[in-house]
Amino acid sequence: MNGLLSRFLSIVVLGAVALSAGCSGHQRRAGAHDPIVIGWTAWDDAEFVTRLAKAVIEDHTHHPVQLKLAGIGQQYRGVASGRLDAMLMAWLPDTHARYWQRYRRRLVDLGPLYQGGQLGWVVPDYVPRDRLNSIADLAQPDIAARLHHRIQGIDPGAGLMQLSEKALQRYGLNTQYRLVAADARVMSRVLARAEAAHKWVVVTGWTPHWIFGEWRLRFLQDPKDVLGSRQHVDALVRDGFRDDYPQVAAILSRMHLGLPELQDAMLDAHNNGYATAVQDFLARHAAQVAQWTAPGKRH
Repeated sequence: MNGLLSRFLSIVVLGAVALSAGCSGHQRRAGAHDPIVIGWTAWDDAEFVTRLAKAVIEDHTHHPVQLKLAGIGQQYRGVASGRLDAMLMAWLPDTHARYWQRYRRRLVDLGPLYQGGQLGWVVPDYVPRDRLNSIADLAQPDIAARLHHRIQGIDPGAGLMQLSEKALQRYGLNTQYRLVAADARVMSRVLARAEAAHKWVVVTGWTPHWIFGEWRLRFLQDPKDVLGSRQHVDALVRDGFRDDYPQVAAILSRMHLGLPELQDAMLDAHNNGYATAVQDFLARHAAQVAQWTAPGKRH
């Protein structure tokens, strides 16, 4: 696990260097053959949605797409500075509120890619509800001991992790629990091991995610509403992107996925790989993709 975390943090650092190098606040100007540069992060929904958008754009326009892996904070900075053209994983209004407030004047929101996303702390459904049903229940010493005093998290720059740190404080859990940062894939492996052994575990999670199709899970109740309400996940582009790429901006503004179909696609990606899952989605939802790419509807 430590090796995976080190490798992930190295990627984030390299991403930060790449996005900040030569950045002096000027907007990126598109050349005739320049690729569209889209940031993404190593979350399952982010990877599928971004790879799907790349396939749709390249299949229906003459523009190549380059994907850049970076932490979510670096993506906001990259789009705001013009070093990135777009990011497709803006969780609003709560999860990324800090980033949005800081950079919103230099971002263009093309609207939601999907709606109804939920964040929270997740447990296997075999954990008895009468013992553990709320984040507040975690304060009980016997429950803390059974969970080995840890909450398994995801990458440290994620909005979910920032909110989870706040939840530890608000519920008075910060002296009993350690929030463990790691790649989101590590989180899913920790959950898988607990499920296989029928052990108790708490992980930071969200919907849509393939884990909810793989196992019976539930969110712990959040009576203090620290982790936020239902979210919409938007496509953000740099200032000037609509003028440089009107056809692509129109596609992204019409690209919308329902949560059930997205969660099914993510489970397909987990089982068969992202390339297969993207092609499966395009084949199964050809009419929907045709609406996204219909000519004559530009901003």
